[in-house]
Amino acid sequence: MTAGDLGLVLIPLLAVAAPLLARGIRPLVRVPIIVFELVLGILVGPAVLGWVQPGPVLDKLSDFGLALLFFIAGSEIDFRAVAGRPLARASLGWVLSVVLGVGLGFAVAPGEGMVVIGIALSSTALGTLMPILRDAGELGTPFGKAITVIGAAGEFLPLIAISIFLSTRTTPVATAVLLTFVVLAGAAVLLARRMPHGRLHAFVRATLHTSDQFGVRFVLLLIAALVGLSVMLDLDMLLGAFVAGAVWRIIMARAPKKDAEEIESKVEAIAFGFLVPVFFLYTGVNFDLSALVASPAALALVPLFLVALLLIRGSAAQLSAPAGLGRRDRMALGLLAATGLPIIVAVTAIGVDHRMIDSGTAAALVAAGMLSVLLFPLLGMLLRGDRAPIVGRAAVGAPQGEL
Repeated sequence: MTAGDLGLVLIPLLAVAAPLLARGIRPLVRVPIIVFELVLGILVGPAVLGWVQPGPVLDKLSDFGLALLFFIAGSEIDFRAVAGRPLARASLGWVLSVVLGVGLGFAVAPGEGMVVIGIALSSTALGTLMPILRDAGELGTPFGKAITVIGAAGEFLPLIAISIFLSTRTTPVATAVLLTFVVLAGAAVLLARRMPHGRLHAFVRATLHTSDQFGVRFVLLLIAALVGLSVMLDLDMLLGAFVAGAVWRIIMARAPKKDAEEIESKVEAIAFGFLVPVFFLYTGVNFDLSALVASPAALALVPLFLVALLLIRGSAAQLSAPAGLGRRDRMALGLLAATGLPIIVAVTAIGVDHRMIDSGTAAALVAAGMLSVLLFPLLGMLLRGDRAPIVGRAAVGAPQGEL
């Protein structure tokens, strides 16, 4: 059996082991399942045991998993609820974050590298936080809604920044291309709003429990179309996936509640039951531990970047804190807002490919992002404590229209 074949067996095995481990220690402490997926990926990857090697099949499955993570993040956001002052404050917080991040980047990697570091340190992993908030019954609370709008700005705006400032094109051309995508995406949103949905919803309902599964196929086509448009325009594919989620939310807003819940459940089964775990496990497999071990300077950057994430994003998040939020909950808000990984993985890969940063700095940023996922949600939800709603009596798995 080749290393690639072994990986195709071990990755599903580890995807099953991760929730069992998380459930096993839950009486002691509630650790997000993502933590186990990352650690198990590192353990079986080239950095430790070497049982799983990076390969084209797992690489593509990981990309699909990342795209679905951003699709679900986009579909969870009620843009009508966050539009106006909440989104303006979150966007202002992101601008503050990226300015501070670029300032730190100037000290670490002057030149184009400081832009990579600034974007990485300004991100919030909304797609990673959504399952944690959902499992804790927080999505419908003021706290959960604040995290959602902070994450929307911290996930979408970095994608815009990547498309403009890290493109192979000149900035004016990149901006023009991005505006073309915005126009086309806006047209898709407008079409989704105005098109008659009666026949579409009827066909979705008629195939919910048949082999046709039109609703699921339509979702996958929507993701493929907008991701394909992003790639065709040489933009980051995650931009298309995020917009696809927003478009799908609009389409399903007028669907019967039961139908919307069933389609959402099926898509989440594909995402969190298969492809998203592959992304997090494969992120662990790909982690360049040797670049950190071989460079004391890079290793020293890990705690620096981790603290910078907390200070930069945690402080900026306070602009979006709901009125009357206590000190412990403000600290929890800052910790969750500082959780970042998917954007960090994407932007550092671009930075290394374009020789803007070296592999050691990239590994340090990814390590800080992984530690933020390992530590910050756990500490944040512990700070929330009994204030979080009881699972089963709150908005756990609430349909999109009820967020």
